[in-house]
Amino acid sequence: MLMPLSEYEQRVLEQMERALTSDDPRLANTLQAPRRRSALRYVLAGVGVVGGLLLLVLGAALSQTWLGVIGFVLMFAGVVLVFQSPRSRKGPVGTVEADGTVRPAAASKPARKPFLSRLEERWDRRREQDGR
Repeated sequence: MLMPLSEYEQRVLEQMERALTSDDPRLANTLQAPRRRSALRYVLAGVGVVGGLLLLVLGAALSQTWLGVIGFVLMFAGVVLVFQSPRSRKGPVGTVEADGTVRPAAASKPARKPFLSRLEERWDRRREQDGR
């Protein structure tokens, strides 16, 4: 049984969303982007699994190990195809700013700082904002 959120819970959830967007815009974009998977992917995976299962059974019935191995590999490839995340074909559209606007991505990427340096800078900014 689902219960609607109270007004307080909705406000807290909205504050968390705004904080996430301002702290890590790329993660917010990733979480908000819908994942689309084509029906062709599922059809190909299904054909691969069923065909692989048939080859596996046929290889066992005929005592042909190599045929069973090919069937297993085909089944495994079908399952991997279903669960593999689709690759994006184009680069990022832009970055979401704290006020919700989208800034277009630059044509050339500037050199990025190492992860730990960025993490330390964020930590320092948070400590300065909290006044500690």
